[in-house]
Amino acid sequence: MQQHRTTLSVIVPLYDEEQSVCVLVDEIRSALRDHPAWELLLIDDGSRDRTAEIAARISAVDPRVRLLRMARNYGQTKAMQAGFDAARGDVVVSLDGDLQNDPAEIPRMVARLDEGYDLVAGYRRDRQDDFLTRRVPSWVANVLIRMVTRVPIRDNGCSLKAYRRSALERMHLYSDLHRFLPALAAATAGARIAELEVNHRPRRFGTSKYGASRILKILADLLTITMISWFRDRPFLLFGASAFVCTVMGALFVVRSLALATSGSFDAARAWVYPATGLLLLLLACFLAMVGLLAEVALRTTREGDGELLPLWTERTP
Repeated sequence: MQQHRTTLSVIVPLYDEEQSVCVLVDEIRSALRDHPAWELLLIDDGSRDRTAEIAARISAVDPRVRLLRMARNYGQTKAMQAGFDAARGDVVVSLDGDLQNDPAEIPRMVARLDEGYDLVAGYRRDRQDDFLTRRVPSWVANVLIRMVTRVPIRDNGCSLKAYRRSALERMHLYSDLHRFLPALAAATAGARIAELEVNHRPRRFGTSKYGASRILKILADLLTITMISWFRDRPFLLFGASAFVCTVMGALFVVRSLALATSGSFDAARAWVYPATGLLLLLLACFLAMVGLLAEVALRTTREGDGELLPLWTERTP
């Protein structure tokens, strides 16, 4: 029998979702019944219940379903990266395993991607989550992400997204960067991005795995995305600006020490503190400038050796 090449990969990170695995797989099968060649990757992120056992039984009877087991609980970002690395399809779709993302939306996501986009992000207009603990923090986070990254995505936290493999190959996820995938794709791959309103359902089993601590992680990752977006291609701009600030501060300390010395009010403590501080700041400025120059040289050498990745698209979509 002729084997079809896999064209669509669906990846689902799972953590303690034993009650929803079977229902989720059945819904994905139903949604993709007209698609000729697809695979489903279930990534068990160190579940403490029977999630991996149930997923293993499903994969044993359905060759389209594959189980990836993480050695321990690494978090959703690394689980998604493991799925991206193992996926064989030209198009990859990600969604959560708690049944709140509707698998019936997958064909619409793929069709939207075929209109010429590299990433299609789901937008949960009628989000079925608690207002104060989930929706308000998410709204604040999305506003901050849009302001910093300048990528006009309204719902960065929605895991239901579709990607072209060519865009995924230019990104590498760590920390909690799965929330910043559109911004990361725009910054590192020049991806053309679209949004699509998707159905969002109430949680049927268990409780949410996210708590208030994710706010601190989002702020830290937002700083990372800012650095990638603004200084990835111009590292000397960051180090040079820091060196300039240190030079100005060092010069002020030196001028202050000279002024005190000429005025005759230069005691023993100031005789050491002001000149030493100024010297340290000037040395730090030299060090930062050297690091910036080395970063520029390393960046240019890497691009000349491996070939610079040109942007997939030069335009952006709202």
